[in-house]
Amino acid sequence: MSAEQLTETRIGRLANWNVAIIAITAVVLVIAAASVNSFGTAQNFGFLVLDLLPIALVALPMTLVIVTGEIDLSVASTLGLSSAVMGYLWNANQPIETIIPVCLLLGAVLGAINGFFVTVLGLPSLAVTIGTLALYRGLAFVVLGDGAVADFPAVYTDWVTGTIAGTPIPNVLIVLVVLAVIFGVILHATPIGRAVFAVGASEQAARFAGIRPGRLKFWLYVASGTIAGLAGVLWTLRYSSARADNGAGLELAVVAAVLLGGVSIFGGKGALPGVIAGVVLLGSLQNALRLSDVSNEALNVVTGVLLIASVLGPNLIRRRT
Repeated sequence: MSAEQLTETRIGRLANWNVAIIAITAVVLVIAAASVNSFGTAQNFGFLVLDLLPIALVALPMTLVIVTGEIDLSVASTLGLSSAVMGYLWNANQPIETIIPVCLLLGAVLGAINGFFVTVLGLPSLAVTIGTLALYRGLAFVVLGDGAVADFPAVYTDWVTGTIAGTPIPNVLIVLVVLAVIFGVILHATPIGRAVFAVGASEQAARFAGIRPGRLKFWLYVASGTIAGLAGVLWTLRYSSARADNGAGLELAVVAAVLLGGVSIFGGKGALPGVIAGVVLLGSLQNALRLSDVSNEALNVVTGVLLIASVLGPNLIRRRT
């Protein structure tokens, strides 16, 4: 089989999985709206978007990171440390207009630390980001302790929890849509995106093609940290509560959503539309189960099952095509 035929076959398999996950998501939404009280209401739509927002935001750069064959498990701890620093600075009477850029810059620095260990020192990203997962979360507790900081400016908290005038559409959906378009264009319509896929398919071949995998991965980790920092800011403003444990466990949901969307854990394959569908599927199931008074332990089981399904599903499709 030629390289062109192999590429076409891989694209076809990915398309099959993307169609499947989008169809499954649509079916789940219809069934949930018909069978779960309040699921289909405008109010619940707003809550669903707010619940999905941090997962969806962090999943955008995570998609590119995983397509290169790497992973970032420190994103939830980066979110938590961003929230803790936000609370600390607010307690120190710093203006919110200064705090938000500082939190974004902090996220970028934390991502750069991951990128340095992975690309400069050549350490495996799984081990590195498990280590920084614990490190960043620990630093969050050092910064803020076990307490919480509240009373953030109403103009910001109201915007994050509010809706576009005359509609049930949350304001923060604008942020998600803009960033999704940006990352989608980068991944699917620019030389950077082609380099991402090339590195994931074969790092050695990418080097022969003039691509610098280390530099590319480093900046993807910076992007991942920055977006996680932004997610920490929005999380804090949504609940008007800065805590060191904000976002704990979010990395599992993010990875599950990305893999559900058809991104190969081994790199080289993936598409953002499928990832968005994976985020909606995961969030909708969790939302419907919460409305049905299902325990958090059961929700963790569902997330784990979906994570396993996200690995098995594309493999089964590949064997049948």
